[in-house]
Amino acid sequence: MRILKGLVIIVAVASLTSCKGQKADVKSLETEIDSASYALGMDMALKVKANFSEANTDLFLQGYRNGMDSTNLLIADKDLNNFLRDFFQKQQAVKQKEAEEKAVKDAEAKYADVKKAGQDFLAVNKTKEGVLTTTSGLQYIILKEGAGEKVQPTSKIKLHYHGTTIDGKVFDSSVDRNTPYESNANQFIPGFNEGLALMSKGAKYRLFIPQELAYGMQQRGELILPFSALIFEVEILDIIKE
Repeated sequence: MRILKGLVIIVAVASLTSCKGQKADVKSLETEIDSASYALGMDMALKVKANFSEANTDLFLQGYRNGMDSTNLLIADKDLNNFLRDFFQKQQAVKQKEAEEKAVKDAEAKYADVKKAGQDFLAVNKTKEGVLTTTSGLQYIILKEGAGEKVQPTSKIKLHYHGTTIDGKVFDSSVDRNTPYESNANQFIPGFNEGLALMSKGAKYRLFIPQELAYGMQQRGELILPFSALIFEVEILDIIKE
């Protein structure tokens, strides 16, 4: 862990100075050792400032002194590495969560019209004849019911699919390529996976997938913008036996 290594070095350098007593700042660097010593201290200070600005300097130095003479330890030395690892992992997780929340907020502001268009489309679509809705919000129409084996999440299947945006633009289609697709039935976006689990061999369904069951805030190519609702026609051609 680079941050931990940096902290260890800088606290050692700073504390050695503290233990010897505070000296007046020098005005120039006379030797290569002087320059390297100064550069190391400055480099580590910048790293700590960038990665752990909340550090309590007094306790920072006290920890070094206690460790050097092995007395008055407030944290047992056997627990030190685990504590530091867990602490910085939690710090990193908090920062990552904050960054993700900001990214979602920014995307929602930028693509609010896309999200609303999908919601409005699905609100109208669910009232149409033949449209069924699951508890998750997935909507589907049974174009042809299957008579074969039911698809399981772990089933390997051969299928045809035709994917469009809610305004009819095709973003991907095995039908247009005239090449069936083979995969396990749990390897797709959540709404697609859920739709497959409703189907049997020979079935053909049209799936209307809300953005939260599709790619959410991710953009996928030119046509699938963040928060896009998607439509798929899916036909189960075969369930492949291993």
